[in-house]
Amino acid sequence: MRRFLYFIMEVIAKCHQELLSLNDAFEYDFTDKELHFLVIGFIGMGMIFVVYPIFKWLAKKNHIMVISWIYVFTMIIVLTFAIEIGQHVTHTGNMEFADIMFGLEGFLLMFAIFIVGRGVYHFVRRMLRKWVNGGNRSRESDAGRNEERNPGNVWDE
Repeated sequence: MRRFLYFIMEVIAKCHQELLSLNDAFEYDFTDKELHFLVIGFIGMGMIFVVYPIFKWLAKKNHIMVISWIYVFTMIIVLTFAIEIGQHVTHTGNMEFADIMFGLEGFLLMFAIFIVGRGVYHFVRRMLRKWVNGGNRSRESDAGRNEERNPGNVWDE
């Protein structure tokens, strides 16, 4: 993971240097802030065009946990970097890459434990339903019964 992140930083540094060279070569005289405005804007829009169809597909397939995990993991990365930068600025600790990695590993381990527990819970629940109902009900009949009991969510409208 460390090598991958250093590789990413190296690619970003090379792209940054290339953009500065193009800026100088074509005499656009963009400031660093204007370049960040343009580059981050284009990267963000490019990510929207890639991420939106993926999230739409995941939502259609009812993979809300995957969407939640992607969102939370992204926010955890931002938070860990913010904490480390804050420690550097306020001199309340050492700004270390290892702290970021350990924080991310802590989240990944705790999430893995959660997923295993959730899987066990759903497995036991499914087995109990089969045992109680004698294994005669299918998922399709469950879906129909749930719709009859709960015709719709007011938030979906």
